[in-house]
Amino acid sequence: MHTAEQVLRRLELTVVRRLDGLLHGSYQGLIPGPGSEAGDSRIYVPGEDDVRRMDWAVTARTSVPHVKDLIADRELETWVLADLSPSMDFGTAAVEKRDLVVAAVGAIGFLTSRVGNRFGAYVLHDEYIHRMPARGGRAALYGLLNSLAQAPRGRSVPDAPDLAEAVEALAAARRRRGLRVIVSDFLDNRPSLDPGLEPLWERPVRRLAARHQVLAVEVIDPRELELPPVGLISLTDPESGRSRQVRLTAKVRAAYAEAAARQREITRAALRRCGVDHLVLRTDRDWVADIAQFVLRQRRTAHVAHRHPAAGVAR
Repeated sequence: MHTAEQVLRRLELTVVRRLDGLLHGSYQGLIPGPGSEAGDSRIYVPGEDDVRRMDWAVTARTSVPHVKDLIADRELETWVLADLSPSMDFGTAAVEKRDLVVAAVGAIGFLTSRVGNRFGAYVLHDEYIHRMPARGGRAALYGLLNSLAQAPRGRSVPDAPDLAEAVEALAAARRRRGLRVIVSDFLDNRPSLDPGLEPLWERPVRRLAARHQVLAVEVIDPRELELPPVGLISLTDPESGRSRQVRLTAKVRAAYAEAAARQREITRAALRRCGVDHLVLRTDRDWVADIAQFVLRQRRTAHVAHRHPAAGVAR
């Protein structure tokens, strides 16, 4: 039986040896993105650039839409929202969803703390939204991760705060610009499969993204996408505690898979409208490889977008 400290040390070694090795190079931040120092102007790319960064002076001078790049800050204050609600205490593969929450927070914390950033967290658990102050240093990060790893399993609590309220708490805090990370399954207590309705958490996330760079880490388990052909089973809603027996016929399984796919598409579309980066981690996949591939893909996209065309660019 491994102690919590041994588990966290193994997590740090995994991040340092595998993730940091894959992401070596000059400082770019975990996710390449805006900072607070103005950089060069470049031609606007529809669908990729934020119109709020439009450089109107250069646009007027050249008659071609331009945006102003911002140079990433070297010392940021990173805040993470860790969802430890009852739906995260689930896993049918190598790990549970809550284990991926700790892994994702640890990966972000170890990578950003090495360049001197301060790291804090809000934790959605039971009837509370816990705040852990932003601190620098390895010892503080270990303490935060240990608190997440040792947190009791979630309970079904009447009128418990939901993800939308937790994001509101994160967005309401007046702190300097930086990276904000939301690690959750993004499942509402009262989900809707109507693509015309916004998820309850969408507007708070949009407000958060208006001021900060935001990374949404969606944690899922394969059984949330499709059900096995096992006949009669008992299903329990972890958020409400309600149980129901269901016979998994081919028709029921097909309807479930269709509804799950629709729910995931609604989540993707909502996060896209919010203008945030979206990373998916699964309990049946190598989370280190998925994070590395995501970051490398973001960096390649940033490199292509930031390359200056031969003409029409202001230096």
